[in-house]
Amino acid sequence: DFGKLRSNRSVIQHRWTRDKATMSAKGAKIFKTKCSQCHTVESGGAHKQGPNLHGIFGRQSGQATGYSFSDANKNSGIIWGEDTLFDYLLAPKKYIKGTKMVFAGIKKPKERKELIAYLKDACA
Repeated sequence: DFGKLRSNRSVIQHRWTRDKATMSAKGAKIFKTKCSQCHTVESGGAHKQGPNLHGIFGRQSGQATGYSFSDANKNSGIIWGEDTLFDYLLAPKKYIKGTKMVFAGIKKPKERKELIAYLKDACA
């Protein structure tokens, strides 16, 4: 029955939206404790020890205007997306050898996914 299918789709969409919001909220806490010392996310936000991350999705590594990136970062050719950030956040120094980022990484896949969900909301 088409009406039932539409109803199920609505329930699934609601669950996905709720789960996404929950992931983003958890990611905000991760960002605050592990990232905010060095990064900002708001449009026009200041660079700190690390670059402002607003607009990071779809941008090539080493391209935030006004920040002094390492040559390794500028020359990596990485385009930031969910997959590249997921891998990078595991071990930044292994992913981009020669990066200035001193952060050790986030080992738990769930935490990386939550942080990325937050960044997608906060940096768009």
